[in-house]
Amino acid sequence: MREADIAIVGGGLAGSTAAAMLGRAEHDVVLVDPHASYPKDFRCEKLDTAQVELLRKTGLAEALYRASTIDHEVWIARAGRVVERKPSGQYDILYDAMVNTVRAQIPASVPFFVAKASAIATSNDRQKLTLSTGEEISARLIVLANGLNIALRGNAGIEREVISPCHSISIGFDLKPVGRPGFEFRALTYYGEDTAQRVAYVTLFPIGATMRANLFVYRDMHDPWLRQMRHLPEATMFAAMPRLRSLLGDIEISDVKIRPVDLYVSKGFRQAGIVLVGDAFATSCPAAGTGCNKVFTDVERLCNFHIPRWLATPGMGKDKIEAFYDDEVKVACEKFCLEKAFYLRSVSIETGLSWRARRVAKFLGHAGKGVARAAGTLLPVRRLEGARKRPHRAVSPQLLDRQP
Repeated sequence: MREADIAIVGGGLAGSTAAAMLGRAEHDVVLVDPHASYPKDFRCEKLDTAQVELLRKTGLAEALYRASTIDHEVWIARAGRVVERKPSGQYDILYDAMVNTVRAQIPASVPFFVAKASAIATSNDRQKLTLSTGEEISARLIVLANGLNIALRGNAGIEREVISPCHSISIGFDLKPVGRPGFEFRALTYYGEDTAQRVAYVTLFPIGATMRANLFVYRDMHDPWLRQMRHLPEATMFAAMPRLRSLLGDIEISDVKIRPVDLYVSKGFRQAGIVLVGDAFATSCPAAGTGCNKVFTDVERLCNFHIPRWLATPGMGKDKIEAFYDDEVKVACEKFCLEKAFYLRSVSIETGLSWRARRVAKFLGHAGKGVARAAGTLLPVRRLEGARKRPHRAVSPQLLDRQP
């Protein structure tokens, strides 16, 4: 039986970041994941200003900067009209490349078991992890970072409660202009034109030499519209947002991926010896753009603050684990992500007078910023956005009203 202080189950973004941070801090840690190299997966594909700030706290920022493409400038558009052109410090990178870049920062001293974790046994002192290979690991703490996989959590008596089934649907694809060498913009965010189309927005951004797009909609997973988007993507997208064509012209779309997201929270997770991070604890809405906020907040607080204190004294009882779940920074981040998810859905598809007024106000707000920036009277965007998007701030209507 292999012994360690910490066993991390799951080598996605959360688990790999935790393994890199703990390994660099010279903790006795092992990582378990079925994939030696993280496979292609359609998930988060960019890091915004707030997420970059959180990433710096993990000590892994420089490696991800080098592997990413920076936007520099993004156009904000509505109803076929560009209302703001703002500087952007957003970093763009495919999710599998992001995870594998983080994995490359894990010290060689951290053992990596290429296997599935098949069973867990916990106690107030040591935990036992059984792998699909038959190997066993004894650890003081198990960190569950295995995303949407529910089997292992069920083995530990942890359940999940779906609070919004198919809350949003993310559609990712590559696109290129037809008959032209490129687009006029570096990056573009374009908001839905008609609430009946149930579109939040589409965001276009460069990854290397490729223009990548993420389209977020609120539809049932069995909606025929999704089949049309898969097989006739150009016509389907322009039918939902006709005025977008004036900004894009003729385009060719390829490699369409569709991913529905249920919003759920965990139940029965306050247990000795085991802690959940990222999607293993609760999901976030990709349309709200807060997934990496949750991941980096969870992992940073756990690895920089809680684990060093837990390991300093004997045992790994429930009282220690509860300190992480009650961490005020984590709690504020969870609250922000959940409220943002429901707010963005409502402001995108609701037809009531108050929601229509909010949409008009947002349009005018962007237009006002665009005019002020052109006149040189607006303060630097990077500094303001970094201050206003920190996840530990109290949630307010003004904060929720910000665009993702």
